[in-house]
Amino acid sequence: MKYIQKNRDERGCVFCLAAEREDGLDNLVFYRGAGVFMILNRYPYTSGHIMCVPYAHVSSLQDLSPEVRSELMEQVTKAVRVLSEVYTPEGFNVGMNLGDVAGAGIAGHLHMHIVPRWGGDTSFMSTLGQTRVLPESLAETYQRVKEAWAHNG
Repeated sequence: MKYIQKNRDERGCVFCLAAEREDGLDNLVFYRGAGVFMILNRYPYTSGHIMCVPYAHVSSLQDLSPEVRSELMEQVTKAVRVLSEVYTPEGFNVGMNLGDVAGAGIAGHLHMHIVPRWGGDTSFMSTLGQTRVLPESLAETYQRVKEAWAHNG
């Protein structure tokens, strides 16, 4: 937990700050749409764990315009398609945690997780050791996902 607390930016919302910065490995944003952007999770559950984030700093779906809600779902659909090509997972977890009690790590700015899954990807390392083992670096994931996203109109 120390590494997560150390990296939290005290100047504001991590998603709002990422949206303001130039795309790249520093902010992990690899796509920008009209109302949402796509970003890698800095602390992924599996390789390819990405999020779709609206630019609007809101905590509830009803506070998004119908256009942004629609764009969010279209980009999540594309994310599943792209990640299927890049990683060939056996399944996906796709969803949101809305509110602190629902487990939202950043409750003030809603975002949707897209997490590729494979049989047995939760091993004793994560269950007992509370440690995740990823087969590639965030830099490699960023390059693979960004390139596939650009070629997957």
